[in-house]
Amino acid sequence: MLDKNFLLHVYRLMYSAKVMAETYEANRSICRYVHSTSRGHEAIQLATAFQLQPIDWVSPYYRDESLLLGLGWSPYQLMLQLLTKADDPFTGGRSYYSHPNNKEADKAKIIHQSSATGMQAIPATGIAQGIQYLQQIHSPLLQKGQNGELPVVICSLGDASITEGEVSEALQFAVLKNLPVIYLVQDNEWGISATAKEGRMMDAFEFAEGFKGLNKVRVDGTDFFASYQTMQQVVEDVRKNRKPWLVHAKTCLLNHHTSGVRKEFYRSKEDLEKHQQNDPLPKFRKAIADQFNHNELVPIEEEITQQIQQQFKEAVAAPEPNAAQVAEYIFVPTTIVEEKGERVPADGEKIIMVDAALYAIRELMEEHEESILFGQDVGKRLGGVFRETATLAKQFGEHRVFNTAIQEAYIIGSTAGLSATGVRPIVEIQFADYIYPGFNQLVTEISKSCYLSCGKFPVSTVIRVPVGAYGGGGPYHSGSIETTLLSIKGIKVVYPSNAADMKGLIKAAYYDPNPVIMLEHKGLYWSKVPGTEEAKSIEPSKDYILPLGKAAVALPAGKKHIDNGQSVCIITYGMGVYWAKAAAKNFGDQVEIIDLRTLFPLDEALVYSTVKKHGKCLVLTEEPQNNSFAEALAGRIAHACFQWLDAPVLVLGALNLPAVPLNIPLEEAMLPNAEKVSEELRKLLAF
Repeated sequence: MLDKNFLLHVYRLMYSAKVMAETYEANRSICRYVHSTSRGHEAIQLATAFQLQPIDWVSPYYRDESLLLGLGWSPYQLMLQLLTKADDPFTGGRSYYSHPNNKEADKAKIIHQSSATGMQAIPATGIAQGIQYLQQIHSPLLQKGQNGELPVVICSLGDASITEGEVSEALQFAVLKNLPVIYLVQDNEWGISATAKEGRMMDAFEFAEGFKGLNKVRVDGTDFFASYQTMQQVVEDVRKNRKPWLVHAKTCLLNHHTSGVRKEFYRSKEDLEKHQQNDPLPKFRKAIADQFNHNELVPIEEEITQQIQQQFKEAVAAPEPNAAQVAEYIFVPTTIVEEKGERVPADGEKIIMVDAALYAIRELMEEHEESILFGQDVGKRLGGVFRETATLAKQFGEHRVFNTAIQEAYIIGSTAGLSATGVRPIVEIQFADYIYPGFNQLVTEISKSCYLSCGKFPVSTVIRVPVGAYGGGGPYHSGSIETTLLSIKGIKVVYPSNAADMKGLIKAAYYDPNPVIMLEHKGLYWSKVPGTEEAKSIEPSKDYILPLGKAAVALPAGKKHIDNGQSVCIITYGMGVYWAKAAAKNFGDQVEIIDLRTLFPLDEALVYSTVKKHGKCLVLTEEPQNNSFAEALAGRIAHACFQWLDAPVLVLGALNLPAVPLNIPLEEAMLPNAEKVSEELRKLLAF
């Protein structure tokens, strides 16, 4: 039997959700930002919220307003987000209603929540993965309850979202690893205007049949008592047995899909009446009638109505965000701001780039037990298709270095959840050409997490991506993707060209609390490409670290030529450094080469000062030239250095082809080379 005071608390919250929805509807001109309410879903959401402890994690979706009420947020606090006010406790006015995040010690924790349907499944599963790992290594980072209870993760979804491929990736990983996660699927039989029959051949419960090891249960999500009992049993089972569950809760949709897609646009009178018959509020009121008579509840309802109306007035009057602070929280500060350690130890030996990365990660994993590495084929048996992770699984164990399935979305998106738990993931996408299935997670979840959580949840991860063409890799193993990556705000992009930089930059990327993508040119890994011998370098010391955003002078020009106006600079990175060096041999010491090393943040100070010194500049890239990062950089240089320029800023990239041809002569025809660079330099020096 549930306590009478508790039942009254449930009723107050359920009635609050009703009055809040009515208040928003009555004030549509004020509540102008798109929002959904929880009407019809209150019972299952409250029943779920009451099972959670502060040690737990939950990933709600955009209709989970009642869940938030059950976790302890007031209507006023939720209204601040609805109206995008400065004191919105979640995003400071930056995101939609019922898009929470939380690190408060007295409530379940919530990472950044996006609006993309089903996308929370992967980050939430990443949280469960992180909890499991911390439990395995007996880490003090793992929070436990007062009686030693272990945390659970709840991922809340609408039933229509299960058709998303990324939900399948999450379920697949959860059952493979036996993760402590509960997928709560709320099924109101609508996906905006598409009915369940139009959109899917099975519901979530039936879909779960395909995932061996996934426990599952159905419940009437409009019945609070059935929902409470089911969620209590499931949560207790996951706390104890640490295996995943799916709860399929049938609900009803009593309000609009969102305030912008209104129910009268597409729903019939018969459908609305059918859903109204399952309204959780009168069901609950009837169920507690033997304990609370009508005369007891009416004054409570009037009190709640008055309170919510007052809170709404206060929320409307609350201050707007300060527009001057709109650019805050894109990143959180990094502590790595200076180059430290020995770059060229006296007794050091030359190493190749692929080994520099391997040694850097080995040293990091030796020092930091919370670090893990995973991706396709990086585990013990192969150690990476480029041998870039060789020996790591053998040294650190397969719980720390392991293979994944072909799941680029999971590899990338799970890092958001892992990072939130305190685990530090280093992950690998096997080839740049295959990063695109992970772009949804990279753009929707990872890049926006810090900004939309006001700095509470930056995603600390290193994402390694082998890139570039050399010697017949073909159209799906030779891609350059930096322009596409650099169009995403909220991530950092690094592109080393030699072993020493590789080691120092990986260290800096690991210690950076923000997401960093390491672009690693396959053609430089072993210095097998003619002219790339200098990619080998003396191995820096163990404590060597190179801050992101610091370019280097890869080749200086002679002072005499600079003074006489007979010099030129090349701004480049990656393989471009070696094309530039080969071309520079044809021009004495007239050419200065800047190796960017980090593409974002960019060392604008060194780039601009170098261009101003020479007055003539070539920006060199391996990417197809049109609309590339290189062309954008050339435009910025022209703007910042206009009065110092003696010639137009030139750009040289690969031919504008949709793919790198497999045939080697065709590949060579597409790419820049020393001869093509020399031709552009002659044009500039002729001015």
